[in-house]
Amino acid sequence: MKIIAVQTTCSSKKEAKKIAKVLIQKNLAACVQMTKVNSFYMWKEEFCNDKEVLISIKTKKENFKKIKSKIKELHSYDVPEIICLDITDVSKNYKNFIEKNC
Repeated sequence: MKIIAVQTTCSSKKEAKKIAKVLIQKNLAACVQMTKVNSFYMWKEEFCNDKEVLISIKTKKENFKKIKSKIKELHSYDVPEIICLDITDVSKNYKNFIEKNC
């Protein structure tokens, strides 16, 4: 079983919690972590500096397509960040935790 982290940013804590709750309840993620961040980017030819909530979703690689679809469905952004990060090394106990909860 391959373990991944999926990353996305949300406009609010409320939106991030909603996405996290759905993914956990549907057994698509074993753990979701939220962190407040400042994001700098260009959008429609304007410089933007926004406070966002970064969420990191720990899951099995086989769940990525469903997670991506669920994020697109629940997200308020026109172009949400959806990044899949391969985890190359993980403790046996944490791997078992992910397997059990996904």
